[in-house]
Amino acid sequence: MTKLDFYEVLGVPRSASPEEIKKAYRQMAVKYHPDKNPGDAGAEEKFKQAAEAYEVLSDPVKRQRYDRFGYDGLRGVPGGGFDPFGFDLSDALRTFMEGFGGFGGLGDIFGASHARTGPQKGNDLQVRLRLSLKEVAFGVEKKIKIKRYVKCDSCDGRGAASLKDIQTCSQCHGTGQVRQVSKSLFGQFVNIGPCPNCRGEGKTILKPCSACDGEGRVHGEGMINVKIPAGVATGNYLTLRGEGDVGQKNGSAGDAHVVIEELENREFERHGDDILYTLNISMPQAVLGDEVEIPTLNGKAKLQIDAGTQSNKILRMRGKGIHHLHGSGRGDQLVRIAVWTPKKISRETKQLFQKLAHQKDVVP
Repeated sequence: MTKLDFYEVLGVPRSASPEEIKKAYRQMAVKYHPDKNPGDAGAEEKFKQAAEAYEVLSDPVKRQRYDRFGYDGLRGVPGGGFDPFGFDLSDALRTFMEGFGGFGGLGDIFGASHARTGPQKGNDLQVRLRLSLKEVAFGVEKKIKIKRYVKCDSCDGRGAASLKDIQTCSQCHGTGQVRQVSKSLFGQFVNIGPCPNCRGEGKTILKPCSACDGEGRVHGEGMINVKIPAGVATGNYLTLRGEGDVGQKNGSAGDAHVVIEELENREFERHGDDILYTLNISMPQAVLGDEVEIPTLNGKAKLQIDAGTQSNKILRMRGKGIHHLHGSGRGDQLVRIAVWTPKKISRETKQLFQKLAHQKDVVP
């Protein structure tokens, strides 16, 4: 999804109160909900944009980061939904369901409350991935071993010992839902909830699989491939769809969130996309100048030290830093000069310094 102005999406000013933001989102969500606009791609896109805007502006921490840093400031905010794969329709529907829970229920909008039926989705998992500065700077592809629920091979994920042990629920007749109609002074209300007999699955099991105790899944592990783009930082994360726990009884798998943790580097300090290297030089080098060879992320490189260079001066090597996460190009390598002062010197060297101490061109 392209970068949006969330305030424009909801049609509210930047000074809007939480109540105004909630009201604006409610109006847009109801207007463009996919159930009211079947097959309308434009309405679906507006529904997703409204949900993404509400996800940020309804959260004080995310809103503050967005107001200060813009869209890019949201990357790496846990739970923000902002990952390289985008904010999709399932995220928007989740936001809608969670948001309208505080608006009095879906029955106020569509005339009835609805319940999810069928096998439930598996849990999302979080995996921490430690990367070196060089891996962060240029990007890297990694294979990660992850422990998770996997489909039971014995029953092929069904949870039953055999196919004949699965039958249609006698209470909901396979729909996974039961309807309750009630009347009040305000009219008739229809509540649709999960069937208590089959827990919304529409089927019941006569004899559960002994390998998985009827869950259709067992503990296991697997390998996931993740391609890390250049320029990430600690706290950034990537979401791998369908790489989390498998749901019970052939329920869809959750997602795996790979959270980046950048390792410290002994030579360089990171400052955004720039890196800082401290170069120790001798007094003669500082006074007379020199050409030295220093480490960079790409290997060794030569650096010219001008005569008369002062301690703490910063030299800039353009394009020697970290690749920008959003866009082309790289940051710079900054070189901080530190003029080294010897603690012990010979008698001859001491005499030279004593002589220099009386020279006007070397005394500040």
